[in-house]
Amino acid sequence: MNVSTEYISIGGNRNPAAADWDTEGHQLLAFGADNAIALWGPLDNVHRGVIQVLNGHSKAVNAVKFFSTGSSSKSILLSGSADHSLRVWRCSGDTVEFEHIKTIVEHQSPITRISTLPGSDVFATGASDGTVKIWKLTDSDNFLDLDVELLQTITLVPKFFPLNIALASLDESSIILAVAGTRSTIQIFFSSKNHFNLVTNLTGHEGWIRALDFTRETESNDSDLLLASASQDKYIRLWRVHRGEELPAASSALNDPALGILGNDAKYSLTFEALLLGHEDWIYTALWRHRAGKLQLLSTSEDNSLAIWESDPSSGVWVCITRLGEISAQKGSTTATGSAGGFWIGLWSPDGNCVVSLGRTGSWRKWAYSSSEDMWVQQVAITGHVREVNGLCWSKDGSYLLSTSSDQTSRLFAQWKHGDRTSWHEFSRPQIHGYDLNCIDSVTNSQFISGADEKLLRVFDEPKGVADMLNRLCRIEPTSANLLDAANIPVLGLSNKAIQTVDDDEQVSMANEDEREAMDPASVVRKSTLDFDHPPFEDHLARHLLWPETEKLYGHGYEISAVATSNDGTLVATACRASSIDHAVVRLYDTKEWLEVKPPLKAHSLTVTSLEFSPDDRYLLSVGRDRQWVVWDRSKDSSFSLALSNPKGHTRMILDALWTPVERTFLTAGRDKNVKIWQISEQEVHLRATISANSPVTAVGCSRQIIDDRVVFAYGTESGEVGLCNVPTTALDQVEVFKIAANISPAKSINQIVWRPKREEDGKQQQLGLASDDSSVRVFNITIEKKTV
Repeated sequence: MNVSTEYISIGGNRNPAAADWDTEGHQLLAFGADNAIALWGPLDNVHRGVIQVLNGHSKAVNAVKFFSTGSSSKSILLSGSADHSLRVWRCSGDTVEFEHIKTIVEHQSPITRISTLPGSDVFATGASDGTVKIWKLTDSDNFLDLDVELLQTITLVPKFFPLNIALASLDESSIILAVAGTRSTIQIFFSSKNHFNLVTNLTGHEGWIRALDFTRETESNDSDLLLASASQDKYIRLWRVHRGEELPAASSALNDPALGILGNDAKYSLTFEALLLGHEDWIYTALWRHRAGKLQLLSTSEDNSLAIWESDPSSGVWVCITRLGEISAQKGSTTATGSAGGFWIGLWSPDGNCVVSLGRTGSWRKWAYSSSEDMWVQQVAITGHVREVNGLCWSKDGSYLLSTSSDQTSRLFAQWKHGDRTSWHEFSRPQIHGYDLNCIDSVTNSQFISGADEKLLRVFDEPKGVADMLNRLCRIEPTSANLLDAANIPVLGLSNKAIQTVDDDEQVSMANEDEREAMDPASVVRKSTLDFDHPPFEDHLARHLLWPETEKLYGHGYEISAVATSNDGTLVATACRASSIDHAVVRLYDTKEWLEVKPPLKAHSLTVTSLEFSPDDRYLLSVGRDRQWVVWDRSKDSSFSLALSNPKGHTRMILDALWTPVERTFLTAGRDKNVKIWQISEQEVHLRATISANSPVTAVGCSRQIIDDRVVFAYGTESGEVGLCNVPTTALDQVEVFKIAANISPAKSINQIVWRPKREEDGKQQQLGLASDDSSVRVFNITIEKKTV
């Protein structure tokens, strides 16, 4: 079997230090994504999205930084994590394939920030143990042999967490270091022979300091240094480092004893330069860039905006020349989950003509400067879940993929067909909820059902706006004519309500019949809002691409654990978490009237973990934490009765199960590290084969096609390992196992595996969807080679 990665969707970590854009090498953007590092090429016109995920850290990645190599073919990446470790990664050559080189554990607490100095072999790390460490990266020719040497450990007094570190060259022999974080002062260090000494504290901010960045005022190395500092007090302060004993004319240092003349051999003055006002909430990042002969500063804030600042050439006053993102008046009820949660990261592209930002939902936004229009234009970026992805399913015809997660969203992924190219994107966010979502399944091509921690299940119908967009961009034909227009969530509500779209020129009254009640502006969607020729931006996904909710299914007493829809779409089976036989029941609902088919099915004594109908819908298979599997037989009136069970199917709890395309044959997977193949014959069940894994098996998925007289299935484990198996239909005990390479597999437990229903355009290739605890949704291409005798 040949396996390649078709698509990876993964959300970014909410940490201002957890992303960096390489100005050299392949010009990739690296960002922390749960315990891993994701690599994305924002300037890639093919829209491949995330091209590689680097696994290795055991806790969340807090800081990433590219180390300057001065080479177009070499990239060095540094990463720091909550697991206290610093890792060094290297990529060389034309292909993007980063490899892990070295792990250093010197800090006693989570690493919070990494700072490098271009043109130098020195870099610094800060950690929540209240220390900053200065390192030297040594290498042989062409970065083939790397080593890291610790030069100095600075203990911060008084102790605080260093959220920011900035390095800059003062002259040929000395470096300036600025450190700030969970205090309102900035500590300034000068180096002498690679040893840093504290020279002063800069005061003025009134909150924690979230960003520091040095630059030269002009592109000349002799010009003054400027330091930008941004804080939770909503202000950006600029500071000037000037060589010589004369203070700049406009300096206020004469009145401030903390500022003034510093240094040992060469004298420097450090003065307050400017106060930048404009943001309305905490500021997370501030980054300099020389663009088109001008010095500009990029800042991002909790107020959902990204600002570009420039000094007015005549007055010297710093002004905001561009503001991107969302206007603060739109915060609150107009997004499905209230405020979008601010922009946590802002980065310049290597040439300065593109900027990106990361928001609370784990999604990136991207703007490129259009010289012809003299404005910044938003472009397609990438999105992903930010918590464990618990459920995954394909639509009945395999045209799109649905996922659901502990981040309380359900998402729809499909292929954008533009010209002769295709790329995967998130096209809709059908459900944005107030509870963690646990399971999902398609009822029809335009309807799905999901279960959450709120003890009930909700049914959603595709709106006309989404169906038209999928038809236009993905060539997915609408399957239903009578669709609702769109949906929104009322303020303080959990249910998606159907709403109508209105023409652009139509007047809408913002008052109801009762004049005292103002109408929610989010309940009005203009038709032009959903008319675009590209995959939706995060703004669209968070506001306008919800699916209206049409039914709620009650009956369970605890959090929903499993849901399955019959192949003909007429029945839904559900289960909830349970510690007694009273709640460990399987409930059935018909999909015509959405009424419960009673009585509930009783056999299990603990939580039912997985349910599936057989391909002909005659049987229902259920497995649970009580270690047993049960096969239920369907009668003509659609009621089910217990046909077969095995109370000791596995020696530990059974976590997943499903039917194979071979008649009356099913698979079970358990915490005892085994996958078992069972076959029913004449009211008896025979164990045909047992496949052993290296860790507990958490998910199993089987292709519905028999390929070359073989059944093909996959299993996933608690450690993220994925095994592909094929077995002859005539000899179910002869199983061949093929392991997917670790560097393209998830790093955490796999929660669901789903094979894409076969479609004509797929040819010989199969596709496999994977949902994992590492917050990723992955699609793999599987090519199964014909066996030669």
